[in-house]
Amino acid sequence: KETNKSKKAASNYSMKDKNGTATSGAEAPEEDVVDPWTVTASSNKGIDYDKLIDKFGCSSLNESLIERLEKATGKTAHHFLKRGIFFSHRELDKILSLVEQGRSFYLYTGRGPSSDAMHLGHLVPFIMTKWLQDVFDVPLVIQLTDDEKYLWKDITLEQCNKMAHDNAKDIIAIGFDINKTFIFSDQEYMNGPFYANVLKVQKHVTFNQVKGIFGFDESTNIGKIMFPAIQASPSFSNSFPEIFGDRNDVPCLIPCAIDQDPYFRMTRDVAPRLGYQKPALIHSVFFPALQGASTKMSSSDQNTSIFLTDTQKEIKKKINRNAFSGGRDTVEEHRERGADVAVDVSCMYLRFFEPDQEKYEDIVAKYGRGDLLTGEVKAHLIGVLQKLVGEHQERRKLVTDETVLQFMTPRPLNFRPDPPVTTKIKTATTTVA
Repeated sequence: KETNKSKKAASNYSMKDKNGTATSGAEAPEEDVVDPWTVTASSNKGIDYDKLIDKFGCSSLNESLIERLEKATGKTAHHFLKRGIFFSHRELDKILSLVEQGRSFYLYTGRGPSSDAMHLGHLVPFIMTKWLQDVFDVPLVIQLTDDEKYLWKDITLEQCNKMAHDNAKDIIAIGFDINKTFIFSDQEYMNGPFYANVLKVQKHVTFNQVKGIFGFDESTNIGKIMFPAIQASPSFSNSFPEIFGDRNDVPCLIPCAIDQDPYFRMTRDVAPRLGYQKPALIHSVFFPALQGASTKMSSSDQNTSIFLTDTQKEIKKKINRNAFSGGRDTVEEHRERGADVAVDVSCMYLRFFEPDQEKYEDIVAKYGRGDLLTGEVKAHLIGVLQKLVGEHQERRKLVTDETVLQFMTPRPLNFRPDPPVTTKIKTATTTVA
């Protein structure tokens, strides 16, 4: 009964296509659609990431590269890497080469504030970014694109900025080091050297280029057309003179979901023409909606997501009612055939948030054989998520407006500067992008 209920909820799920038109969850597109605003899969197993790697022209984040990262850091790789949650990259190998030479870099990631509360999917790049900050001991800049949300959504600038500050509290609660982390709102920070880089990118990217990359047309407002230059500019170290001075050669690594890659393909194309280094990236898969992996979670639909503000009771209710099940229609059939774990949302969520590898593998294997029922797997997931969200809520209570102001004040960060790249041209040509 519970299995049928969760499947029925998924079939009734409504999502939007690229033009904003509502479509049934059962009416999947013929091909996967992935861009910065729309993610829909042609299968309830989710996006075909191998095809996406080929389409986007990035590289697989393979086992040998993960082993090299472990050797460079002296730390066991995060389970996001071991389980393929971060699955592709652009020139991560060059960042590791710099680390192996004793050189440094900085991290850049971001959040587009579209709601007062973040959901579990929003945590994924930040959890990875915190781990990278810890193991590499490097500075981090976090961009809150409150200007982007104003341009794309029917909300005021004031609402966008308030949501940015609310989201900053959730981000800070993840545990970032205040001495190595600068969080900024585009509305508040974009001036001086940062705006100079925005202008440089704008001058070197044509309308035809952004039209081809992002699908803009003659009816697109000009704010959207110029916005990619704003998301590109944090990739260049001299956008942050308080941290890096006038250095434009400090390498940058960007952890993000792969739907953000078009912004940085453009950035990597324009960087050499500006005399800057190309940013490196590592890409995550999408965190699926409760109704299934055919689309990512939505901030505007409470029923698709577990939010960081959800109560313990709400988490249990959402998982039991809405999480799409790969279990069979009857207990007898389930015991005989086992669950289809490839489409089961509880298994997908455990892949992200069950930290114990042995326990994770055991649950999925037993469920796939039919030894565990859907209700038992959901019960374990509920416990994992209640603990995760509950601990996050306790940390967030300690984040005050004053704490947010400290993180968002432009200032020097703990950073060990390397000699300028130009002093090592002859010895570093194979490692500097």
